[in-house]
Amino acid sequence: MELAAVILAAGKGTRMKSDLPKVLHPVGGKPMLGHVLDAVARAGATQRIVVAGFGARQVIDFVGNDARVVLQEKQLGTAHALLQAEDELKDFSGDLLVVCGDTPLLRGSTLANLARHHRETGAAATLLTAEMADPTGYGRVIRAANGNVARIVEQKDASPEELQVKEINTGVYCFKVPGLFAALKEISPANAQGEYYLTDIIGIFTQRGMNVQAVALADAQEVQGINDRIQLSRAAAVLRRRTLDDLMASGVTIVDPNNTYIDQGVKIGRDSTILPFTFLLGNTEVGSGCTIGPGSKITDCMIGEQVEIQYSVAIASRIGSGAVVGPYAYIRPGTVVGEQVKIGDFVEIKKSTIGKGSKIPHLSYVGDAVIGEKVNVGAGTITCNYDGKNKYQTILEDNAFIGSNTNLVAPVKVGQGAVVAAGSTITEDVPPNALGVARERQTNVENWVKRRDSK
Repeated sequence: MELAAVILAAGKGTRMKSDLPKVLHPVGGKPMLGHVLDAVARAGATQRIVVAGFGARQVIDFVGNDARVVLQEKQLGTAHALLQAEDELKDFSGDLLVVCGDTPLLRGSTLANLARHHRETGAAATLLTAEMADPTGYGRVIRAANGNVARIVEQKDASPEELQVKEINTGVYCFKVPGLFAALKEISPANAQGEYYLTDIIGIFTQRGMNVQAVALADAQEVQGINDRIQLSRAAAVLRRRTLDDLMASGVTIVDPNNTYIDQGVKIGRDSTILPFTFLLGNTEVGSGCTIGPGSKITDCMIGEQVEIQYSVAIASRIGSGAVVGPYAYIRPGTVVGEQVKIGDFVEIKKSTIGKGSKIPHLSYVGDAVIGEKVNVGAGTITCNYDGKNKYQTILEDNAFIGSNTNLVAPVKVGQGAVVAAGSTITEDVPPNALGVARERQTNVENWVKRRDSK
């Protein structure tokens, strides 16, 4: 049977104290809503609907083609939110997952298990429940004498006896769609909040003798909602540890998991080692046998095998196998570092291609350059690529040798096998195998100090 999902994401999240909709706050490398969309997709939901409200334009922009977005103009409660999806599901006769958009820890396997139990039991509704030592803030699941679910009562409407119940409603449901929206329209806002509670539909179903099931969640942490930045940081820690555990299980060494930060989508090959205080973010991929860190930040990079990077920053670049980067290198977007390249300390590379076996060992800036194979760039070399209005290219052909403290004023080319003398400012092309010298001849004035001091 086909499965759909509605994600409730209309709330502002007042306690976040932010202009950003709560569900778009990032955790583990992507917005909370992104994690929930991934979870329902892994559970098998082929149709996905997001109910947006506050910041709807931002939600629509983020969701893109991953789901359809419907608008809840006034936030009148969860039942009212689900009703906004009625038109989208009018021809749908399968089962429907309903999930909150601020539960980024929820696993796809949990939702798949919920949907499977729902189908196997033929229930009209199946809710996900959990036992919590401190259930404060959650609706309580009230059972009948025979153990079946009778109703759900929100905390503000619960009696003192009901508040003692530890089993809580997680806000995650699976429904049969036929008849669902008609039943939703029977819900009344006669409660402390004056809202249309989705939880009330459970009471409606049980009063009619319809089959209502519950699936108990083993790890209540999965359904921890995010209402403020403290809870956001705790959820991030959980997601981060899941990611690190998965990587270690796959053959990656994480020397200090408490001080390593890796986004969920990052891929790392076996026998790589990640040292402390390293951030691997975005769509980064690291090959096998690498050593990354300590103290490095790598974002959206493709890194080959047997690469070493320490105390460095790299963004949206490619680093070939066998390369050594750092310490204290800065590789900016658009850079391609070839195999067996050395990028040393205090080197900045911007939008450049560095050929196989070349070396830029220290204290240099290389921008908008194409460097061939086995080129040596001496300490203090600067590509002068910007004239205040436009950027220009520097080309260093294979086996060129650039002496220390050289300025290469682009556009300029140094030919294959050419040598540039240290201390030169090169403004014209240097032919292959030539020596380029661009500096004043040294003059020594005899007895100059003595004459100066005698004045």
